[in-house]
Amino acid sequence: MPVEDLGSGRPGRPARDPSAPLPATLRRAAPALAAFAAVRLLGLAVLAVWSAAAGSSPHTLLSARWDSLWYARIAAEGYGRTIALPNGAVHSDLAFFPLLPWLERVVAAPTGLSYGSAGLVVSAVASLAAAWGIFAVTDLLYGRRAGVCAAAAWAALPVGIVQSMAYSESLFTALAAWSLHAVLRRQWLLAGLLAAGAGLTRPVGAAVVAAVWVAAVLSVRRGERPWRPLAGMLLAPLGAAAYVLWVGARTGRGPLGYLDVQGGWGNGFDGGLAFARFVGSKLTAVSSAAAGVGLIVGVLLVLWLYVLCVRQRQPVALLVYCGIVVALALCASGYFGSKPRLLLPAFPLVLPPAVALARRRPGRAAVVLGAVALVSAVYGAFWLNGSGPP
Repeated sequence: MPVEDLGSGRPGRPARDPSAPLPATLRRAAPALAAFAAVRLLGLAVLAVWSAAAGSSPHTLLSARWDSLWYARIAAEGYGRTIALPNGAVHSDLAFFPLLPWLERVVAAPTGLSYGSAGLVVSAVASLAAAWGIFAVTDLLYGRRAGVCAAAAWAALPVGIVQSMAYSESLFTALAAWSLHAVLRRQWLLAGLLAAGAGLTRPVGAAVVAAVWVAAVLSVRRGERPWRPLAGMLLAPLGAAAYVLWVGARTGRGPLGYLDVQGGWGNGFDGGLAFARFVGSKLTAVSSAAAGVGLIVGVLLVLWLYVLCVRQRQPVALLVYCGIVVALALCASGYFGSKPRLLLPAFPLVLPPAVALARRRPGRAAVVLGAVALVSAVYGAFWLNGSGPP
């Protein structure tokens, strides 16, 4: 059955046999996984050298600082930790969705690893699964070479080091990419189940749910029998809904409970007003004017890439997902240094440059990706040894 660009009416590449054996599928993805692993290993090697010079521990930076500590504590003790700060803010561990700490427990129990180290194992496996999913989506739409370039480009993003941390971005991106791949293949039950898993991983799981819903509605309107798309639609929000309702019951605030928890962390959605004020404050100070200009350039680059995604006529499911991820990252209040990390799951943004690189000679594409990967590795080491996440 052909893969169609849902919503555009444009036929895509012929769908590959979904019953193809796993070894054959893995062989096809092997160059992409190798490229991804090479980029990430470069990043870890540079981090090790930088940390040795700085007298810091790469393992601690990757597994036992910032949000990694919250996830590890949830894995060890369950939910219930709350910290009241002098400024009146209240940080509750209920802000963190449960799938990553659950998996940390699963890995730590038989191996004896600490929960932080177990988180590194989960992230390592999940990042490879994410790279494979990104390759699979891109390969389906634009061919194998573009898929290899997309996986490598995603690994070489400026904050790509987060993919190797005990954070939830890699796990979420893996679930999101494979859910979107299932949507493109009209495997609605699988798409819904994976979307439910994404909803148990991060609040932005709503983007995956929305993508499944929009694609399913368009598919039914185009004449597909409705029961499978509708089943996928029903499954997709179950993960996020279950956790949000559980938090509401635990806090006694009902559906608003999770919003209260996020508000305690200073997180909310204000349409980007707080971020605009933050950028403005940088521009008005001579010492930080260059940083303000850099922030504006970065935002414009993200928006330009999204325009390229639209002009590339990516499937509507990808555009909906990516658009919501970008909007939530740029238009939310909170800690502004985390915005590049929050954009990490927006992998459709790398598809236009990946397709452009795939049209180049392999040697030239390799040089470009290698140079970008080196810059990313240096920046990642500098970042983690400095301000770093959250």
